[in-house]
Amino acid sequence: MQFPRILLVRQHFPDRSLADVAGAVQAELQCSGLAERLRPGSSIAIGVGSRGIANIAVITRAVVDYWKTRGMKPFIFPAMGSHGAATAEGQARVLAHFGIREATMECPIRSQLEVVDTGRTEEGIETYVDRLAWQSDAIMLVSRVKWHTDFEGEIESGLFKMMAIGLGKFAGAAKYHTHAYKLGLERVILSVGRHLLRTGKILGGLAILEDAYHQTALVAAVGAEEMEARERELLALVKSWMGRIPLEALDILVVDELGKNISGAGMDTKVINRCEGGPPNPWPYAPKIERIFVRSLSPLSYGSAVGMGMADVVTDRFVEAIDWEPTIVNALTASSFATMRLPVHFPTDRECLERLWPTVGKFDPLEVTLGWIRNTLVLDRLVLSENLRPEIERHPQLEILGPPRELEFDAEGNLVELLEARNGWEQLAASPA
Repeated sequence: MQFPRILLVRQHFPDRSLADVAGAVQAELQCSGLAERLRPGSSIAIGVGSRGIANIAVITRAVVDYWKTRGMKPFIFPAMGSHGAATAEGQARVLAHFGIREATMECPIRSQLEVVDTGRTEEGIETYVDRLAWQSDAIMLVSRVKWHTDFEGEIESGLFKMMAIGLGKFAGAAKYHTHAYKLGLERVILSVGRHLLRTGKILGGLAILEDAYHQTALVAAVGAEEMEARERELLALVKSWMGRIPLEALDILVVDELGKNISGAGMDTKVINRCEGGPPNPWPYAPKIERIFVRSLSPLSYGSAVGMGMADVVTDRFVEAIDWEPTIVNALTASSFATMRLPVHFPTDRECLERLWPTVGKFDPLEVTLGWIRNTLVLDRLVLSENLRPEIERHPQLEILGPPRELEFDAEGNLVELLEARNGWEQLAASPA
C-alpha cells in the first residue's frame, strides 16, 4: 500500500536548562537551613526513585556531597514501590543503570524491602516506611515534580507521592493502590504524606523540575513544614512548561518506545490522550488520537511492559521483549489489569500500519494523518504526514525541516529510523529524501 509522504518537524520550546546542575543543587541546599536541624554525625537516608530523570546521578551525588561536607553520614536507598520486579536486587539494578552506584556516589546504597508500620492516617490508611530509612536520623527525598498519568489534581507526582508509594516499598504500594481504588490516588497520597510529615522523620526533599526538552530546569530544596504548599506551586509551574503534540487530531500515532523509565504508565497518558483503563481521548488539551502503534519496549524498562494496554497494536519484537514477572507485579500492585493487556501484534512495522489504517474511518490511505514520536518525553522532534502541512504552518512553535519524503521501510519491513538522530536532526532533514 502507499502511505502519505512525511515531514520532519522541529518543535521549538523555551530552553530552561540549568547551566550548572550540581552547583544549583549545592546552592539550594546551602540556603535551605536543613543541615542546621541535625547534629553532626547524623545518618541521612536519601530516597531516589526509578524514573528516568535527567541528570539524576549528578543531582544525587551533589546531595550526597552536601551532607558529607556538613559532617553527616548519608546513604542512598531505592524509594520505589514495585519497580525492579519488587526485589531488593532489582531495585538496586535500576539505580545502578542510572549511574547511582556506591563507586560513583561514594556512599553506601542500601536496598531491601522490609518496612516499618508507622501507624494509620485519619482515613484509616496503614502507613509504611523502608526499615533502614526509618532507623536513620532523618529521611530526605529526591524526586521530580510533574503531572501524574492517572488523575488531575493540585498534587500529583512528586515528593508526596514518593513519601507514600516510594517509602512504603512493595508492601505500602500495594496497600495504597488498594485504598486508592475507592478514595482516589491523590487523596491517598496526601493522607499518607501528611501522616508521615507529622512523625518528624521526614527532613525535607529536593524537588526537580524539567522543561519540555527533558532538561533539568529547576531544583528546589523544600523543608518538611513547607512541602505541601511548595509542591502545589511547583506542579502548577511545571504544567505550564509541558511539551505536547500540538495538533488537533491524528489518525495514527507511532511511538518508537514504551517503558517505565519514560513514564509510570509506560507512555505519558496526557501526551497520547489515553487512560490506562478508561475511554480514549479523555484530556481536552491533547489531540484526539484514533490509533496508537508502539514499535518497541525500552531496554531501560527491564522487561516491564506496563502501559501496553493503551496501544492498539505492537510489533512481535515488542512482545518478545516482555518480561511478564515485573509486568504482572507492577500491574497488580497498582490494581490495574488494563495496564498489562497485550495488544494485537504483527511481525513488522509495515504490517502493523497496513492493519491499522483501514480502522480509522477513511477509504484512502493517503488521507490518513500520521504522527511519529520517539517517546512521550521527546517531543521536540516530530515526524508528521504531509497532509497536516496547513496545520503545521499555522503553529508558531513548529518548523518544517526540508522537503517531504517517502515513509521508508528496510528490507525486513520495518521503518527506517529517523528519530534517533539528535544533534543531526537538521542535517538529516537537509539530506536527499
